[in-house]
Amino acid sequence: MRDVTPDVPAPHRRSFLKYTGALGAAAAVSASLSACSSGPESTNDTGDGGSGANRTLTAVIGYGNDGSWDPTQTASAFCMAANHHIYEGLLDTDPISREPYAALATEVPGNPDGTSWKFTLRAGATFHDGKPVTADDVVFVFERILDPDTQTLAKGFFASWLKEVRKIDARNVELVLKFPFPDGLSRLTLAKIMPKHVFSRPGGWEEAIKGKAIGSGPYRQTAHHPKSNTTFEAFDGYNGPRRPAFRKMNWLTIVDAAPRVAKISGSSAGAQIADNIPYANIGQLESGGMTVAGGAGMNNLFLMFNTRRKPFDDPRVRQALHYAIDTEKMVEVALKGHGKPSTSFLDEANPSYRRAKTVYDHDPDRARALLEGAGVRRLSIDILAVNVSWIVDCLPTIKASWDAIGVETTLSPQETTAVFTKMDQKQDYQVVAAASNPNQFGLDADLIMHYNYGPGNLWMQYTRWASDPVARQLFKDMERATREPDPAKKKTMVQDYIDVVAEQAVLYPVVHNELMTAWDPARLSGIRAQPYPGINLLQAKWA
Repeated sequence: MRDVTPDVPAPHRRSFLKYTGALGAAAAVSASLSACSSGPESTNDTGDGGSGANRTLTAVIGYGNDGSWDPTQTASAFCMAANHHIYEGLLDTDPISREPYAALATEVPGNPDGTSWKFTLRAGATFHDGKPVTADDVVFVFERILDPDTQTLAKGFFASWLKEVRKIDARNVELVLKFPFPDGLSRLTLAKIMPKHVFSRPGGWEEAIKGKAIGSGPYRQTAHHPKSNTTFEAFDGYNGPRRPAFRKMNWLTIVDAAPRVAKISGSSAGAQIADNIPYANIGQLESGGMTVAGGAGMNNLFLMFNTRRKPFDDPRVRQALHYAIDTEKMVEVALKGHGKPSTSFLDEANPSYRRAKTVYDHDPDRARALLEGAGVRRLSIDILAVNVSWIVDCLPTIKASWDAIGVETTLSPQETTAVFTKMDQKQDYQVVAAASNPNQFGLDADLIMHYNYGPGNLWMQYTRWASDPVARQLFKDMERATREPDPAKKKTMVQDYIDVVAEQAVLYPVVHNELMTAWDPARLSGIRAQPYPGINLLQAKWA
């Protein structure tokens, strides 16, 4: 995923790469709590060893650990998952239901419909360096997020509705809202409280990006080796609601599927849990005694069109190409049944889901008719695609479907870095196929849609669509929905503007698929498979 803020100018790409953590390699960190090594994994402190209550939990994450670790900027799957164990928000959310619960604050406000929320910080809460958590730390983080001169990913989640955060005294703060916004309570987990005395120093935020992590959560980071592993230890000074169950944790980053599966396979498996399990390996792992479970959510393959490149400026052409895709075959062959054709921008499990007025069921005759109506003949398309394994598996179905309606199709899967470098350089392209999953930020439909659509965000810059009259009206409708106080009316307003998004098909999902997690039930209990990348072990324990 690679968006910054929905309604503010997008930053320079170099800064953006730091925000998302999606591309590039972080430099080594020379900090006491995040010491890095450039040596191979076998020479690094992997955190292995121990027995009984002190034994190490080893996890395998199918995403890189070398993205940005700054909680206000990152969209890196590995780093976000780790930060949920290291840091706390005033409120955090359940990883599955996404219901907010009191984390660093003592309680959830009883007036979610008000324009002022007051929070008392947990007595005795300390950061991993032993310093107390104070209201100054809370104000410090929110001032960064709301600073008009600082572009962070988190700004897009807060700036539209949060006016300011005030210190009342050392343990009490007040959040002042621009208008009633109950959905904001669950978004507070995206504002992790960081120590001002550490990250306000010159270069502090650069260190956070590179991997320095000091929070008040149940686990402290003990070592960080980019492209290898990150280790954690239970924080003895933690007095919050979700006590650490594991004395030590070692999270390995293994992006390639085969070695990731091998690490949790067999009697001598080197890990107890892994995410991002390929569908083809489910049976093998289950026969070996592993539990494999899926989470269905917003994970999707989407198509993005260059609307300044004819004929993709015509919505009929974009619609035709969606109608042409045999999505049922894609689900059966590429996804092994672990997905569904998209019937809305949102997945069917989202609380705000409604079947869109325009649903792209496989209809090649309609696709041909739309192309003919648009005056398009002998169309040739080069699909620029990311080389994520399951996306590559889906591409042949797209090619076969488009070839079948007379559209000569070439597939060009490339490294994600290469694809989006071309976007940033405003190079010419026709269609991009890539993956996205905004569920890692929450289930809030307003957040999800603003993540993808907005007058100043990066996705709309890529599509060259923001100046279109339909787009300008869409953005106005989205803003009105954000400010609507009545939940039922707001839900309907969101569903109505999603109908416009579906009809326009500028950036739109083709399929939503499950993400699979595998774990050893003989060793671990309390595991719940997430519908978004990463793992959450705050309610897990040894079996």
